[in-house]
Formats: sequence, structure tokens, C-alpha cells
Amino acid sequence: MPVRQLTEFLDSSNVSYTTNNHLPTYTAQDLAQTMHISGHNVAKTIIVNIDNKLVMVVLPACEEINLSALQDALNAKHVEIAKESAFEDCFPLCDTGSMPPFGNLYGMDVIVSSTLAHDEVITFNAGNYTEVVNMSFADYKKIVSPTVLNLTITH
Repeated sequence: MPVRQLTEFLDSSNVSYTTNNHLPTYTAQDLAQTMHISGHNVAKTIIVNIDNKLVMVVLPACEEINLSALQDALNAKHVEIAKESAFEDCFPLCDTGSMPPFGNLYGMDVIVSSTLAHDEVITFNAGNYTEVVNMSFADYKKIVSPTVLNLTITH
């Protein structure tokens, strides 16, 4: 079952979404393969430390974050991928590494890759390794209000 906090938020926001169960996957690319969808449509969540503040960065499974581009876009002094030990307590009901891309539920700012913003539908972990949520990017953007930046490297 997806994290209750997530489903309650989605339901109260009056957005359409579906959930699916699957065999356990531990990377976003594996999730895309298991679900038989493009890695461009699977949103992965990365926690980044930007000038000593944890920020949620969301990008397609098939892309890498460009930390230099992120640093330049935000005019930040220091940007690095956060260690799990720095954020695992921020998501108490989620399996580490399977956090849904809703920083607003966890007191974090959210930055989304501009390439993901072009997708009609996105798929993402529901807080565990065996369930996903599918929803329109337009609805996601409406209820999260992320900052959209060009910050990725495509493989």
C-alpha cells in the first residue's frame, strides 16, 4: 500500500492517479523496465544538499543530475548529493531511496528537471520498492509547485 500520507494528499488535492504493484526494484531504471515504460517517464527522487539545506530534485530515470548546472542556476556556493544518513529520518514511513517526489509533504523545496516537465504522465515510487503511482505531470506540478530547471545529463 502506498504511503498513507501520499494517498491522503493526492485524494485531498482532487487529482487523478493510479497505483500499481510490481516485483521489488531498487533503481528507477529497473522500475522502468519492470513496468515496461520509458525511463523518460519514471521520476526519480534525489536529495541534494544546497548550501546546507536539503532539497528534493526530481528527474527522469534515464538522466543524471548535473550538479554544476544546478549550482549555477541557483547561484549556490555548495551543491552535493546528500548522504542517506543526512535525510533518511526525513521520510519516516518510506523505504530509503523510494521517497515519492513530494518534498512539500516533508518540508523540502522541490526542483524538477525541465525534461520531466515535458511528460504527459509520470510514474514514481509510492514510498516503497513494490508500488508506484502514475499521474499527469500537470497535476503533479499543480499540487507541488516545483521549481523547473534544466539540470540533467541524458545517457
